Amino acid sequence: MLDAAPRPCPCCAATDAAPWEQYSPPDWQIVRCTACDMTYLRNPVAYEALEEDFAWEKTYEVKKEATKGSTSLSPGIRALRQKLGLTHRNKHDRYRAWFNDGHVLDIGCGHGARIAPPMTPYGIELSKSLHAQADAYMRQQGGYCAHGAGAEAIWTFDEGQFDGIIMHSYLEHETEVMQVLKGSHRALKHSGAVYIRVPNFGSLNRRVVGAKWCGFRHPDHVNYFTLKTLTETCRKAGFTTELINRIALPVDDNITVLLRKAGAP
Repeated sequence: MLDAAPRPCPCCAATDAAPWEQYSPPDWQIVRCTACDMTYLRNPVAYEALEEDFAWEKTYEVKKEATKGSTSLSPGIRALRQKLGLTHRNKHDRYRAWFNDGHVLDIGCGHGARIAPPMTPYGIELSKSLHAQADAYMRQQGGYCAHGAGAEAIWTFDEGQFDGIIMHSYLEHETEVMQVLKGSHRALKHSGAVYIRVPNFGSLNRRVVGAKWCGFRHPDHVNYFTLKTLTETCRKAGFTTELINRIALPVDDNITVLLRKAGAP
């Protein structure tokens, strides 16, 4: 099931990497690229295994049960996160503003209900079970959901088709990071934007709790970004990066950014 050849760095494509032994459970090799400092899983499973055996909704439930919903924070970090308001919020209004009520593609869309009218939802979902649910919902709203891996399915859409693209808790799952980013650049209108949310490997919480950090999920989390490595990866795909959670970032378990095409107004 594991790839025969070690996976190169998803940011710079270098092959030399140092192991993070304390973060590597049996069978899984978490490493740090010695060229650009990107942390990633060197031996991911094939896409086919992620369709069912390691579908994210299954591994999420396993992680949730193991950590009782979330990894415990020290009292000081927990209090600071509450003070900064780091809670899950409905982003519908922000999506509408960013994407001009247009056609929006949700990559790794899960059940598919993240995008609501007046926006027109489109999606890509690898899990067979979740794809069926997302496609039924999106067709009712004028769009549809493609089944498959994001890095492959993104190229089936028209050039400049979308006002917005969402990668909410998706890019950490994608082995072909540059392929999906370049495909998104192609499918995005010049005036469009891309919203990305990924686990924050540079967070204080990860440093405090170590291998029990909530951002680790094996084997379907294959990329562990810091703001620096995420920004550099997106730059190579032709995007500029705007950090959304600027104030909260050091104690936030996630990084949230908005991408625009380089040179776009």
